[in-house]
Amino acid sequence: MAASQAGRPIELRHLTALPDLTDAVRLQQEIWGFEDIELLPLRLFVVATKVGGQVIGAYDGETMIGFLLAIPGLKGGATTYLHSHMMGVQPPYRNLGVGRMLKLKQRAEALSRGIGLIEWTFDPLELKNAYFNIERLGAVVRRYVLNQYGTTTSHLHGGLPTDRCVAEWYISGERVAAILEGRPDVRREVVERIAVPVEIAEVRTSAPERARETQREASERFVECFDRGLAVVGFERSDEFGTYLLGPWHSK
Repeated sequence: MAASQAGRPIELRHLTALPDLTDAVRLQQEIWGFEDIELLPLRLFVVATKVGGQVIGAYDGETMIGFLLAIPGLKGGATTYLHSHMMGVQPPYRNLGVGRMLKLKQRAEALSRGIGLIEWTFDPLELKNAYFNIERLGAVVRRYVLNQYGTTTSHLHGGLPTDRCVAEWYISGERVAAILEGRPDVRREVVERIAVPVEIAEVRTSAPERARETQREASERFVECFDRGLAVVGFERSDEFGTYLLGPWHSK
C-alpha cells in the first residue's frame, strides 16, 4: 500500500457525493492546468457514477491527492468495456505507487462486474507513463490516433498535437495476471523497436520544433507497424532511450 511522505497510508474511495466529485474537478485543473473551457465538467463526473462508470479518489487523510475517471463503452457485437478517460496524481505524491493503486482498484471493481477490457489513451512521448502502462500493468497497444484532442492549453502537452496510443488492458487475461504477479510475459516476440530519446521531456520546452519532429517520426513508425498487424508488447528503458517493443499479439 502506498503511503504519504508523512507515513500515512493512502486510502482509495469510490466517489458518488457531489462535494467529492467537485474536489476531483478541482484537482483536474490543478494537475493539468487546463483553461476552464477544456475542463471535464462536474456533471460528467456525476453521470459516470450513474451509468456504470467509475470515479475513484486517492486520499491522504481527508485531502484528495489523486483520482481516476472511467466511462462505459460499447464495441461491435455488444461487447462492453470501460474507457479510462483520466487519471492524475498531485506532483508530491508521484512515484509513491498511487497510480498503480488506482488502476488495481479499477481492475478489481471491473472484474466484479464481469468486465474484461479497460482502454485508455496515453502520450507516446511520456516515457514514464508508457513503461507503467505496458510493463507494470500489462497493457498492449495496437492503435495510434493522430491529434486526438487537438492542441490544448495544458502545460503538460507542451503545445504539441495530442497524438495518442490506445492502451488495451485485458484485465482477466494471462498476460496481465503474470505481469501483476511479477512474472514476465514469456510469449512475447519482438520484431520491431521504436526508440524515443529520454530528453524529449526537456526538449518539449526548450526546442518545440525538434520535439514535434521526434513526435512525427515516432507517429509514422507506429502507424506503419500497426498497419502490419503488430502490437506494442513491451517497453525497455535506458539512460538514452525509452524503446517500444513490437511484435505479434497472440492472445489476451
